[in-house]
Amino acid sequence: MRAVPFIGGFALSLSAFLCSGQQTETKKDEKVVVEGKALETALPQPDSTTENAITVGGQKVAYRAVAGVITVGSSDSLDTMLGLDGQLLPDSGMNPPDPKKPEDAPATARMFYAAYFKKDAVAATRPVIFLYNGGPGSSTMWLHMGAFGPRRIVTEEIAHPPGAPYTIADNKDSLLDVADLVFIDAPGTGFSRVLGKDGAKAFYGVDQDAHAFERFIRRFLTKYDRWNSPRYLFGESYGTPRSAVLSAILKNVDLNGIVLLSTILSFDNSVDEPRWNPGVDQAYALALPTYAATAFYHHKLATQPAALEPFLTEVENFALGEYETALLAGSTLPEAQRQAVAQKLHDYTGLPVAYLLKANLRVEGGEFSKTIQDPEGLTTGRLDTRFSGPPLDPLSEGAEYDPQSRAVSSAYTTAINQYLRTELKYGKNQTYKPNNYGDGAWDLRHHAPNGPPAGYAEGGLNVMPDLATAMKLNPKMRILVTGGYFDLATPFYEGVYEMHHLPIPQDLQKNISYQYYESGHMVYLNETTLSHFHDDVAKFVRETESGK
Repeated sequence: MRAVPFIGGFALSLSAFLCSGQQTETKKDEKVVVEGKALETALPQPDSTTENAITVGGQKVAYRAVAGVITVGSSDSLDTMLGLDGQLLPDSGMNPPDPKKPEDAPATARMFYAAYFKKDAVAATRPVIFLYNGGPGSSTMWLHMGAFGPRRIVTEEIAHPPGAPYTIADNKDSLLDVADLVFIDAPGTGFSRVLGKDGAKAFYGVDQDAHAFERFIRRFLTKYDRWNSPRYLFGESYGTPRSAVLSAILKNVDLNGIVLLSTILSFDNSVDEPRWNPGVDQAYALALPTYAATAFYHHKLATQPAALEPFLTEVENFALGEYETALLAGSTLPEAQRQAVAQKLHDYTGLPVAYLLKANLRVEGGEFSKTIQDPEGLTTGRLDTRFSGPPLDPLSEGAEYDPQSRAVSSAYTTAINQYLRTELKYGKNQTYKPNNYGDGAWDLRHHAPNGPPAGYAEGGLNVMPDLATAMKLNPKMRILVTGGYFDLATPFYEGVYEMHHLPIPQDLQKNISYQYYESGHMVYLNETTLSHFHDDVAKFVRETESGK
């Protein structure tokens, strides 16, 4: 089994969810057992407030930054009994926890955030964007230090950079020109901490996680008097299913818009290891355009197309047409048609016809990454297939690591630790956790709106009904779907497919727009692409902030 690299984006495998050995088998009538205990008992550091200024698009933006934590309860009833400081309210009717046994206290989560507020702006009506990465179990250091924070880490786009010292520079593409920004670390990541009895079980799961973010947002709107501000969600990778679930449970908090970066809402569409989900073949078809983009980039095609996007349109038509039809036929596919499809796949991917036939026309993402540049002795990236690196085992069946993940992780970890401690003055003597992988299993059970109870329905996680419900209940809400053509973790065409299969009235499809870039999972690594990304998101906010 190939190792699935973890990063700020998608870190999922269908056969071994969280591939650090944390498989959890469940039945409908069983409970997911999650190991977890209190990580910290001391009171958190008080909020730290600093001021600075940045120039975005030629406009100087003076801002106030607040780094701190907001404590949320593990249930709505507990949450209402907590003050904004995380302490039990005097009239809660609950006894304070025994200081000698903090592990017996009710489960809560201290959620760390860094918020940026433009000075001299009308705060009550200025848009506010809540941003978070995915994993699940990743901190938000990626979006914070790479995309839209006022400062960003500078890395080489498609190569492993030299070691420290790294360059942390002003971010001319921060979104502070159009909105106030709130970067949130999920429970148990960054400086966020899970506390109390069965804390990990209370927060490490699809629904548990979304409810924590919902309670955080409500508390944030109260703390900063932002209830009448235009509101947006921005999630990357697993942050996109989080946004779908969150949008459906944020009752009476209508959103102006949601930005989905590197989207996956139905896990049956993952190309990581669909072999363990036989009979559900569309993952192979939805990944084919990314395979083709990769072959185009690395010049693996017999005839190099003149331009990428027209070529991808041709591949998309084949993927959901002749190719998907062949996959659906299974063992009844005539041999002549099998040979023809293999030849066409070769034309679009550069993979040998014999290899494609041996794979029964079904090549997983890790196998593609290992094979496409194997003649050159290289493994191809997963989060960004433009990256390459030497294989750990030249004889392995699939890629054993992600060259892109390894290339940037050290730089981002350094940047967030340096920036938060020296510039935002927060986190002295605390450990910043880039992720919480290994802290506990993730509960994949999900209760869709008006659907069967969590764990009752068969099949993989699918939160498309959640986003559809949110769109139907709030028909003015807009969706911006974004991603990179070279992303093999959440292939771009997968996102397009899912949006066009949302169970919504046809008229609501007009509320969805798309922007894709010649980049990978983290579209913001390249400064030129980041500038285009900024302009597209800024335009989306300006067009929707009035709520009309």
